Amino acid sequence: MRIDVYFTPLGPKEGDFAGRGVIVIDVLRATTTIVTALANGAKAVVPAATSEEAVRLTANLEKNGYLLAGERRSLKIEGFQLGNSPREMMPKVVGGKTIYLATQNGTPALIATQGAELVMIGAAANFKATAERARKHFQDRAEIAVICAGRERQFALEDAYAAGRFVKALKKGVKKVALNDAAEVALALTSSYDDWADAFKGTAAARQLVDVELGEDIAFAAKQDRFDTVPIYAERRIT
Repeated sequence: MRIDVYFTPLGPKEGDFAGRGVIVIDVLRATTTIVTALANGAKAVVPAATSEEAVRLTANLEKNGYLLAGERRSLKIEGFQLGNSPREMMPKVVGGKTIYLATQNGTPALIATQGAELVMIGAAANFKATAERARKHFQDRAEIAVICAGRERQFALEDAYAAGRFVKALKKGVKKVALNDAAEVALALTSSYDDWADAFKGTAAARQLVDVELGEDIAFAAKQDRFDTVPIYAERRIT
């Protein structure tokens, strides 16, 4: 049995995910936002690589059926209805809507999972539910990958910590599990912090959110098991 962690979407080569289960993580904030939107009644989330692609995908759609959401450097994209804050994804806003989402790190990581058998959206907000779903797949297929969105194509501590939490949950009770080096490092990180909030608070992503007065998103993202929703990404849609 094997668990591989990738600290950025640049790590995997084409075909690395073929037939495998994958957990995608961008806890600050894209995957937290996606989980929240779907748990609060959104019909689907469609990840776009760029804001231009999101606009193009919605060009011929009925205006009342979708919302454009996304960020650049943590701030809402001009002309979009929503940013990338999970606190915006309230039932009265997203209920019944399809969200077209473009973010700097999270949505490119999702698009990088081409060919995977099962792509799960993971965060602290749905940690237990995602870990249980992933564990079933891991037991059936004997291997799984965790891909971190990272930050501007670089290592992001908050995602690596989250990856370590998932590795720890997946290997619990399993006698022989092979880990790649990144999975070993991610697992070791889990003993360096008291909890999610402790791991998140000093990161570059958290500091930037505080700088643009979105610090409340950090506390939101750090609360474990808000939802039991496990979003699945298939055919360019998350449902």
